[in-house]
Amino acid sequence: MASGSAQGEGTAEGRAVVTRFAPSPTGYLHIGGARTALFNWLFARHHGGTYLLRIEDTDRARSTEPAIAAIFDGLEWLGLAGDEPATFQFARSDRHAEVAHALLEAGHAYRCYLTQEELAARRELAQAERRPFRIVSEWRDAAPDTWPEGQPYVVRIKAPQAGDTVIEDLVQGTVTVNNAELDDFILLRSDGTPTYMLAVVVDDHDMGVTHVIRGDDHLNNAFRQLAIIRAMHAVEGGWPDPVYAHVPLIHGSDGAKLSKRHGALGVDSYRDEMGVLPEALFNYLLRLGWGHGDDEFIAREQAVAWFDIAHVGKSPSRFDLAKLLNLNGHYLREADDARLAALVAARMDGNPDIALLARAMPVLKVRAKDVNELATGAAFLFAQRPLTLDPKAESLLTDDARVLLARICDRLGGETGWTSEGLEATLKAMAEELGLGLGKLAQPLRAALTGQSTSPGIFDVLVLLGRDESLARIAAQATSTKA
Repeated sequence: MASGSAQGEGTAEGRAVVTRFAPSPTGYLHIGGARTALFNWLFARHHGGTYLLRIEDTDRARSTEPAIAAIFDGLEWLGLAGDEPATFQFARSDRHAEVAHALLEAGHAYRCYLTQEELAARRELAQAERRPFRIVSEWRDAAPDTWPEGQPYVVRIKAPQAGDTVIEDLVQGTVTVNNAELDDFILLRSDGTPTYMLAVVVDDHDMGVTHVIRGDDHLNNAFRQLAIIRAMHAVEGGWPDPVYAHVPLIHGSDGAKLSKRHGALGVDSYRDEMGVLPEALFNYLLRLGWGHGDDEFIAREQAVAWFDIAHVGKSPSRFDLAKLLNLNGHYLREADDARLAALVAARMDGNPDIALLARAMPVLKVRAKDVNELATGAAFLFAQRPLTLDPKAESLLTDDARVLLARICDRLGGETGWTSEGLEATLKAMAEELGLGLGKLAQPLRAALTGQSTSPGIFDVLVLLGRDESLARIAAQATSTKA
């Protein structure tokens, strides 16, 4: 197989662009699948075309309704729902078989009566002779009167045997395979059910797909699928070749095949368990294998305007969870506070005050990288007295610090406005009177108010908690004694 330079994006013989994302519902929507969906969605949007979904559920033993629901849910969350209702491949089995029979009747396919035992013996012989095993069936050109009556058979394509098949792939460039390397693969099994290879071709044709954008692990499949397409074009016409774009797969940060240890989770895990925003994952996936100069933060509308296949790299991209979370932190800071408050509330026990959470977001989201960190940071707002102190906070509340808290409580008790500016002025004045740095007051105060050694700015904490709660928490620690 040889490769050359990539061609232009083209419009598939002037037809309106139609792309498709076709996951198998045997598990969650994984990160690689989400990126494939994204590239298909962007390409269609960029060219004013149509983006379709197809659920390839022909593996009945492994396809599940929960997996289908998870795929739809993940795509909806990312804003990558199809432009039309999804096509379900299994429901189209009769149509797939119809095409196979048309090829059979036209002489582009044949009945093959080779048994599993015969195939196994030939495969073993090829291994013993250290040569590649390819199907060479004596039934390819057998006359109908030689067909054994009542015996099971499969329907095989008559793959081209001479010359080359060439694909002008938008990512991989010119890719050529010698047709002698192709075998007569199965279209219909002995029970009459269609194979995946046949179903994909028929569905793409019937859905009007012009551009097949998918992982480069499917590149070899393209040559087999073209054999079906071109045979059907010879049978009835109107079966044009799609334009192919085979995108390199995603690897882990160490260059190895992407796995769960690298962060290869389902899209739902990034949302539910890791607290990633959809716009952050959208932006991150966009830049996994595609780029626009040095631009790092790319909004959806800008992505549609800029996206092209020409800038998809030929090398596998590397998934870096730290970079994703860093990007997520950017989008958290940009996000609407009411929206973040609702997301945080869903991660907290009880029925937290959404309005209070929204008021807290401007100070909480400054340092957070995910929604979980926001929820952790907001927990002090709803803590019940007496607060549980973490070890570092406990260490700050020495006997001297508790005496100091009593004095702070008395001083703040006279505060009337309870604003960040007024509280800051009061505590700075108190620190100067005591000959202390402001931090000497802020550290035990933070521990008393939040039960932690870190928090948003202490004056923001005081304002968010309010006068009564703040003074009650300070007093509770000031009057308690250490064991």
